[in-house]
Amino acid sequence: MNVETEICGLKLRNPTMLAAGILGMTASSLNRIYDHGAGAVVTKSFTKNPKKGYKNPVIVEVDCGILNAIGLSNPGVKIFKEELKKVKKEIPIIASIAGSSPKEFAEVSKEVSDLVDMIEINVSCPHAGEGYGSFIGQDPKLTYEVVKAVKKAVNLPVSVKLTANVADIVEIAINAKKGGCDALTLINSVGPGMKIDIKTAKPVLSNRFGGLSGPAIKPIAIRCVYEIYENMEIPIIGVGGITTYKDVIEFLYAGARAVQIGTGILYKGVNIFQDIVYGLKKFMKENNFKSVDEMVGLAHR
Repeated sequence: MNVETEICGLKLRNPTMLAAGILGMTASSLNRIYDHGAGAVVTKSFTKNPKKGYKNPVIVEVDCGILNAIGLSNPGVKIFKEELKKVKKEIPIIASIAGSSPKEFAEVSKEVSDLVDMIEINVSCPHAGEGYGSFIGQDPKLTYEVVKAVKKAVNLPVSVKLTANVADIVEIAINAKKGGCDALTLINSVGPGMKIDIKTAKPVLSNRFGGLSGPAIKPIAIRCVYEIYENMEIPIIGVGGITTYKDVIEFLYAGARAVQIGTGILYKGVNIFQDIVYGLKKFMKENNFKSVDEMVGLAHR
């Protein structure tokens, strides 16, 4: 079965990608994920200058997924560039960019534009800190300005990672497209949520609140992909709660052309990519699908 797919001219051997924020800090981890079957890799979100993020604990498991409040900790674009130079040349690589202003997004994107194949604009993190993340992505005008600035700065395809924590995600998506984006990534973690230790009566996370990822948010992500596909023509990368090939099929049927896997790695390890691709191929054979393209948007018949 042909499981190849394409996003904005970027050809992938299969529709799975490493999601931003999981094992995306070093070249060795990005290379490892590709060696274990991913079709592409997305870096951890990075900013112009180093960002400390929050103190530990920053991750806690809950019944329905994972809460995390890392706070976009990263060493800054200068150091990240050195890691990007060591990623294997054959790996399709997407740089996840964060910033607090259109100018900063543009500067960071330009810094790495000759080392990556696509830019993913992170305007959706619910625990990024003041002035970052969903602070931008919940504002249609700010989203438009950020996308416009990045598209002016680089000659690369640009995807915008949106938040579901809005009244109307289609409105935000339309403004992102007006700014010039080539694709959309749907969705980031939702919330923020909270877990309290019943022995100490204190919040577990040092930041108190964190973004929820994992199986609990998959129905929300599926709905967002379906809604965007229904209302506008733009390539979609689906993300949120994927742990099996069946989850991938749902995203494809809803309208995604590729998917990203993050929290699923914590549950099933790095072999999750090859396991999902194996299951997808088997399903396609059993159901007479010759290509991934035939599956995209099938739920909209």
